[in-house]
Amino acid sequence: MSDQNSYELLGLTEASTFEEIQAARDRLIESCGDEPQQKANIEAAYDAILMERLRLRQEGKIKVPDRIRFAENNPEPAPAAKSPPSLPRPDWLSSLVDTPSRDDILWPAVTFAGLALLGFAAPSLSLAVALGASVYFLNRKENKFWRSFLLTIVGLAVGLGLGLTVGQLLIPQGLQAAWASPDAIAAAISCLALWVVSSFLR
Repeated sequence: MSDQNSYELLGLTEASTFEEIQAARDRLIESCGDEPQQKANIEAAYDAILMERLRLRQEGKIKVPDRIRFAENNPEPAPAAKSPPSLPRPDWLSSLVDTPSRDDILWPAVTFAGLALLGFAAPSLSLAVALGASVYFLNRKENKFWRSFLLTIVGLAVGLGLGLTVGQLLIPQGLQAAWASPDAIAAAISCLALWVVSSFLR
């Protein structure tokens, strides 16, 4: 069987790719059913084309793509950079710390900033309203009133302790600044502590 007849039998041309040759052979083998002679003719044509292609490659008449000729030179893709393993957080910490949305940070920030400013005029009123606001913002997240109340009390204790210390350092005992008193500074720092608690805890 001549090479030209082989191409014609498979319905191909000399410009057909290897994938097209394989596809034509598979398609024709399936279509001939139980006719062994026709299958043998198709296999013979397929083999003749492959032998012709091999000879042409050896003679340098068919260019072999570099990815096939020098497969070992193809660079392997760099492995993806691994992120360092994160340390597991204890369950109690995961259930306590919140990942707030922008609104969960913004609205409490505006509220507590206003209350901190009010604290310079009326520290006691500022703290009373800040306590209620903190319980509200915390309870809104998990709907657990007593937990919200407890976290608010802890935030208030930390804020007052830090605030009174800073207030005493900034304004020595017996001196009254024109713009603030130790109580006002303690109220402002307590509002900051309550904002942190109500925004980042749950």
